[in-house]
Amino acid sequence: MTEHRWRSAAGQHLPFALVLAVTGLGVLRLVQYHWRQGAVLIGVALLLAALLRVLVSDEQAGLLTIRGRSIDALLYGGLGFAVIVVAMTITGGPFSR
Repeated sequence: MTEHRWRSAAGQHLPFALVLAVTGLGVLRLVQYHWRQGAVLIGVALLLAALLRVLVSDEQAGLLTIRGRSIDALLYGGLGFAVIVVAMTITGGPFSR
């Protein structure tokens, strides 16, 4: 019984852990002065959060659940798309590579 509870608790936080891992990779790239790649990875993490929010149940979504499913997916997806577009369209600046 205890093992079943542990698996369900770990499974409940798996979607958030995936999003957090991709965000961590993005932050790592930012720290390494590859800001465009880092920003795109953070945008991809938000798109992944939107996709997971649509595909998994409210119980499985765990910490990704903030509002209703459709509002969460719309906001995660919109912000992810905006971050990617801004990262890809900025030219010049002090961090150009």
